[in-house]
Amino acid sequence: MGAAVGVLVATAVGFAPGAVADDVQAKQWYLGPMQAEQMWKVSTGKGVKVAVIDTGVNADTPSLEGQVLVDQTPKAVAYRATADYSGHGTTMAELIAGTGAGGTLKGLAPGAKIVPYRIELDDLKGGAEEKKKTPEPEDAIRAAAGTDAKIISMSFGETAPIPEVKEAVEYAASKGKLLIAAVGNEGRTSGDNIGYPAAFPYVIGIASADKSLTVSEFSSSGNYVDLSAPGQGFPGWCDTNFRTYCDDVNGTSSAAAITSGAAALIWSAHPDWTVNQVARALIDTAGRTWAKNEPSKYAGYGFIRPRLVLANRNYDAGPANVDPLAAENGGDLLAKSAAASTSSSSSSPSAPSSSASTPSQAPEKGSTGGISAAGSSMQSSNDNTTLWVVLGAVAAIVVVGGGGLAVARARRAR
Repeated sequence: MGAAVGVLVATAVGFAPGAVADDVQAKQWYLGPMQAEQMWKVSTGKGVKVAVIDTGVNADTPSLEGQVLVDQTPKAVAYRATADYSGHGTTMAELIAGTGAGGTLKGLAPGAKIVPYRIELDDLKGGAEEKKKTPEPEDAIRAAAGTDAKIISMSFGETAPIPEVKEAVEYAASKGKLLIAAVGNEGRTSGDNIGYPAAFPYVIGIASADKSLTVSEFSSSGNYVDLSAPGQGFPGWCDTNFRTYCDDVNGTSSAAAITSGAAALIWSAHPDWTVNQVARALIDTAGRTWAKNEPSKYAGYGFIRPRLVLANRNYDAGPANVDPLAAENGGDLLAKSAAASTSSSSSSPSAPSSSASTPSQAPEKGSTGGISAAGSSMQSSNDNTTLWVVLGAVAAIVVVGGGGLAVARARRAR
């Protein structure tokens, strides 16, 4: 790719230098409303591996002790996978699968495991040699696709589509992986900028919401936002000392990580489900009042509510072999997976199948909508989309300032 990925989401918004005391988990405001304790009685994410492609993951924090599968990162992309050069990747891993030991961050899926990948983002230091040894995003995505990690969590982004990354995404999708990415933090500064890989087909793009369940002003909006999740108002690591958290480590990065945790909870409870069924469950149970086929420009299909899946033992996730967003993606995930399996016997294990390497005929999500996200700003403080969602219940009320509900529906050209 030749250059570091431009960080749309890996650089958090609004770091505060103040240290966090012993009430770190109390500041994870979403754990209560999402009824995390009740969910953990049903599922903790046990048995699910999440590939975290980021700035590396420090496996030695109290929250991640025993949670990071250091030896399972493929050797070809394992260079310094546990040497986090900013603290960002470690925060994402803790939000997904942290145990909360010693009053640290508690992951939404504390029974899940993390497989770390360290890629070159804008804040990588160390000179040309360090950058040369650090894998590119497409290499990490492709490597993760060849493992038994079910979920690939990507809290990074670029404003331009990179063909190699798109091909890697399609390859991972053909292998039945659930790809989740942050949509970007350009809400205050840009108009409908696309954030990749979130805007690629087969990637679920995640927006950020604050404690009031208002979509964060910094959260990029547009035709590629698929779901929204907590992303503002709680602590995280903001340096490489790993001695104390900083308050208000805000960004769609965190929202993507928490959504990855939600997916891990669901997949752990239903290990026989396919990626299609997990994605459908996330979409169908999301909190919204608009029609499901008219997703919001700001919140996508709504605010994640995995409890509704876990609380219903008879929950019907629909057909295993039908992509719930096939029309938007330009094809069916499991159809690609079947094609990949058919061709694997005559191709190198590290090479994508013909179906995965051939550019999809689906238009980019920017033109028709699709299952991912991109960036544009809230136009003003009077144009915020507020999700007053009762997280543990079925009801949800959405308040859209200024233009009324019609603003929330004016999202995708179909």
